[in-house]
Amino acid sequence: MLAGSARTEKSRISVWRFVTIYVVLMGAFLLVISLKPVKDVLDINGLYTEMVVFLSGMVLKPFGIVEEIGGSLIHLKGLSLDVKFGCNGLEAFLIYTVAILAFPARLIKKFAGIIVGFFILQIINIVRIAGLGLSGIYFKEYFHYIHIYVAQGIMIVLALVIFFLWLNYVNEE
Repeated sequence: MLAGSARTEKSRISVWRFVTIYVVLMGAFLLVISLKPVKDVLDINGLYTEMVVFLSGMVLKPFGIVEEIGGSLIHLKGLSLDVKFGCNGLEAFLIYTVAILAFPARLIKKFAGIIVGFFILQIINIVRIAGLGLSGIYFKEYFHYIHIYVAQGIMIVLALVIFFLWLNYVNEE
């Protein structure tokens, strides 16, 4: 009975270690990307947003609804999308990346998980933003609901699902 009790205590300590590292790293990353002195040198969120806006606009171009793409804005016929932090996919990527960094695993597996996860999340996010643009044009009356209740949650849920898939990959040793 003592061995099981010791294992439970070790698991409890591991969970608290993960949560503590996660909270500290997430706070540090959010602080770094939002500090003005850092933004003056390298605006990570701004660059990230511009990349996502450009690629999302390119996905929408074949539909003939794009009027202009620039900065954080995609101007469509009858609608403008302003892609901000939380909508640009950076938040979901940070949630995913910090979880990987906080989890005890080999560095090579962490690196692989972050790289693969980045590309998966970006592809999904670009398709998501393009889908929001299309819904804003063709289903205007539902756009608010799709944006707030469906599209925002999708990225967070997918970040967690990809993290769980990465956990399976890590435990295959």
